[in-house]
Amino acid sequence: MNLRRGRFLTLLAGTALTGCSRIATSLNDNPRFHAVLGAPERLDLALLGADHPLAREYRDKDISPDFRHNGFDPPSDPAYLQWSRNNWHGYRLFVSGLVDKPTSFSVDDLRTKFPSIAQITRHDCVEGWSVIGKWRGVRVRDVLAAAQPRAGAKYVVFYCLDDDGSGTKYYESLDMRQAAHPQALLAYDLNDQPVPLKNGAPIRLKVPTQLGYKSAKHVNRIELVAALGGDNGSGGYWEDRGYEWFAGI
Repeated sequence: MNLRRGRFLTLLAGTALTGCSRIATSLNDNPRFHAVLGAPERLDLALLGADHPLAREYRDKDISPDFRHNGFDPPSDPAYLQWSRNNWHGYRLFVSGLVDKPTSFSVDDLRTKFPSIAQITRHDCVEGWSVIGKWRGVRVRDVLAAAQPRAGAKYVVFYCLDDDGSGTKYYESLDMRQAAHPQALLAYDLNDQPVPLKNGAPIRLKVPTQLGYKSAKHVNRIELVAALGGDNGSGGYWEDRGYEWFAGI
């Protein structure tokens, strides 16, 4: 862990709210969330995402010449390396948990079966630097809708292929309202090219309304759950180590 992350964790250790308590507060105080959960069988994701403030979007001339790599190294296991050499044939993004139709998608499925959304947004790292990139992908809410989330689903957990060098893999989470945000993407392109290995290939979560550690790289499994805690941890790799679960900017 570098010095800046260590200082950040030290600051977080003195906060009164834990990630999970903040989650509970944000959902319980949100009448729109409860209104949508009152539907008989499943969530209306479009309604959940209807009143979000948007992150600023930029122009092509603002794009940074290099989108800086940060965090863990790309995965090095044989399956990932084989997929990367074979144009991601064999890779699948799985969606499971509290859904009526567990499913999976190839990269080609994500490119061709869903509306393609592009945005030029700023990535703000917790370490204090920023970079602007053009992301293209599918809205998280469109992928979730294809699996038909059940009304009891309150959080979306994103499991990743990269690890911290000791075998502990990265993961992140959003509540259903955040996942329904119109700018929350599962991105397959960065700056009009497939997402590079260093930036999260083949699929990266992009959440421009929150700090960079929420934008998990190398995502290969999504699970919808009723609660965080226990086997679901505190909501993310860094949250398990003291970071705030909500990282809005």
